[in-house]
Amino acid sequence: MSAPATRVDRSRLPDQGPPRRLVFPTIDKSTSPGGLRIWTVRHDAIPVVTMMLLIRCGAADDPPGRDGLAAIAVDMLDEGTGSMSAIDFHDSIARLGAQLDSDIGCDATLISMTAMSRFAGPCLTLLADMVVRPSLREDDFARVRQLRLHRLRQLRDLPRLVADRAFARLLYGDHPYGHMPLGHEAALAGLTVDDVRDFHRSVLQRSDATLVVVGDCAHDVIDVTATEAFAGWSCANGVDRVLGPAPPELPPRLSIVPRPAAPQSELRIGHVAVARSTLDYHALVAANTVLGGQFVSRINWNLRERKGFTYGAQTSFDFRRRPGPFTLQTSVHTTATAAAISESIAEIAGITGPRPVTPDELALGVAALTRGYARNFETAEQVARAVAQIALHDLPDDHFAQFVPAIERVTVDEVTRAASTHLDPARLTTLVVGDHEKVAEDLEQLGLGPLNVLKAEAV
Repeated sequence: MSAPATRVDRSRLPDQGPPRRLVFPTIDKSTSPGGLRIWTVRHDAIPVVTMMLLIRCGAADDPPGRDGLAAIAVDMLDEGTGSMSAIDFHDSIARLGAQLDSDIGCDATLISMTAMSRFAGPCLTLLADMVVRPSLREDDFARVRQLRLHRLRQLRDLPRLVADRAFARLLYGDHPYGHMPLGHEAALAGLTVDDVRDFHRSVLQRSDATLVVVGDCAHDVIDVTATEAFAGWSCANGVDRVLGPAPPELPPRLSIVPRPAAPQSELRIGHVAVARSTLDYHALVAANTVLGGQFVSRINWNLRERKGFTYGAQTSFDFRRRPGPFTLQTSVHTTATAAAISESIAEIAGITGPRPVTPDELALGVAALTRGYARNFETAEQVARAVAQIALHDLPDDHFAQFVPAIERVTVDEVTRAASTHLDPARLTTLVVGDHEKVAEDLEQLGLGPLNVLKAEAV
């Protein structure tokens, strides 16, 4: 006899169960004589360890006119140490079965290595060697720089990346946040290996740094090994360098990077917003989820589902140590360029007060942020990245454990107030990367002022 059929009501969403509470692990801490902070977390589900060296030195530390110096200096670290060539160094990593990665952003550099826990000591020594005692040879520098120059030329064929670079420059001008970590061709072409050596010695090695180790390891063992391996590394813990000039007060409201015959327009709309330290962090995260942070957000629902302008649109706050950008990004058909801009600006303006977040929208946004949140902390690498964020932004150790309760406490009034405080439709800068000839007339009807035409080769 067959089992009776289960009746399913597909006209309504399933009921939501209670969110799973996250218990974030304890962080054990110590500091080496040179000022290196050593933070470990016991995560012994499997015999794997992830080591991450967070250095508060990023693209924003590039000297004026030398965009990309920090990134190429970091890229040179694994090109050999002492008498070891780049091939020898990577062979040593391969023999340990380890994986090495490096990433540089505006505020920080993150160098990570993952391996079996029984190889934690040798891996930590290799990690320290590459950071503290890199070879920085002339021939390696010439090769790495040439590869980066080729990469920059290739990026000019990618509208999305052209838009990102041009938008950063529009929002921040000559401020250190005004360029991407990869830099620009002219600046890179003028760099020398002596620039890299000096940057490594005077900036990279003197920056605030935290070694995060997560896995099947003991803190006292890691502390002894790291202190010995990083001997000679002198950190200026807690010291932040002053970041150049302030961003421009009023960048052009409407700009275009001409891309003749482009079938689509790449759009960026936004302005400089807030730093990660803002007291409105949780309210803004919730507001952004409703506005453009999920598939059923207002922006995506309007531009994709209602209008059919795009395959997807999203908004985000890039929370940095200093005020980062709020950005709406999407790609639309050329004929829909002006209409998409108009709809996008109206949605941003609406959430600041004229069309505030509703209780149902907030409930859906909170659910999207909190259901499954614990899955972000399942592996040693995920936990290590979370701890690195705590170190970078000076967050309390229980920040991630408190995230779900904090989001659940956010009210509609708090979301509306935060949006109206930190989003200003009058300050929005709009960038189009697309066919100037086909969209110029429609753009001029938007009422955003004169169209500022940017030369593609200057972006």
